[in-house]
Amino acid sequence: MMPEPLHRSDGADELRNPDEDEALDAYSRVVTSVAERLTPSVASLRVTKRVPGGRRPEGAGSGFVISADGFGLTSAHVVHGMDGGGATFTDGRESPFDIVGTDPLSDLAVLRVDARDLVPAELGDAGGLRVGQLVVAIGNPMGLGGSVTAGVVSALGRALPVRSGRNQRVVDNVIQTDAALNPGNSGGALADGSGRVVGVNTAVAGVGLGLAVPIDDVTRRIIGALMSEGRFRRAYLGIAGGGRPLPPKVMSEVGRQQGVEVVQVVPGSPAAAAGIRPEDLILDVDGKPVKDSGDLQRIVMDNVIGRQVQVRVFRDGRILSVPVVPAELTER
Repeated sequence: MMPEPLHRSDGADELRNPDEDEALDAYSRVVTSVAERLTPSVASLRVTKRVPGGRRPEGAGSGFVISADGFGLTSAHVVHGMDGGGATFTDGRESPFDIVGTDPLSDLAVLRVDARDLVPAELGDAGGLRVGQLVVAIGNPMGLGGSVTAGVVSALGRALPVRSGRNQRVVDNVIQTDAALNPGNSGGALADGSGRVVGVNTAVAGVGLGLAVPIDDVTRRIIGALMSEGRFRRAYLGIAGGGRPLPPKVMSEVGRQQGVEVVQVVPGSPAAAAGIRPEDLILDVDGKPVKDSGDLQRIVMDNVIGRQVQVRVFRDGRILSVPVVPAELTER
């Protein structure tokens, strides 16, 4: 298709390609459609803390409704140490909310908004995302509610270190995007081109570098537990270690190239009670192969608290099976 002349006010003509206009229109239509669908579900949050004589404002962030009866989702660090606040929607409504539960080790929190006729967002699956895919972020940057930015998935599989007390964890499969995120966007929605929420915006790591906790099977379990119990329980083994190549003999026997070398065993922990030692090479836990500390972390997300599991280790030239009973991870 031949370019058409574009007549400028100074009399000069530029060439305009109709295909470029069509592409821009298609991009705009997607972003506009997502914004129209999702913006009514997103709220600006004003978090408060109860003090003698009333409540004291402590900060702001974003959140979004996930059920018609008022459950909402935000980042745990937005509401950390708080007990409630107010949610303002783009239609002008202001409603109080309570904090139902928080999980700092996934940076997720569930709220309950005291309002009717809410429009819940549809949760998607970040597992289907591809690098380069269009995503739209909606939130409350710098206190400007209902702000919409768009970009692409810049990378997948990033890791986000988080801490709660002395406990540390890495949030897996974090989404990196170049959609503009600013202070106040935390807790807002990151959506795909169909308007389904695939991430919870959580951090601004630099110019053009935003991170979002993915919506996947693991986070859905966490959200469900926070809604029903107000907390998410994790198992605790009491070991620290990292990935290490297996000796050739072990490699051929188990059909894998790597295991987890135990660097430290916490005194009094389930691993210590079971006889796990530093320099043990862990091959699998509860029948599930492990090749790095992330695999161990994912396994203890399973329902193994108080249940005996078999930990296969390579020690002194032999493969041993060590029974361990994981405890519940608590603040230490």
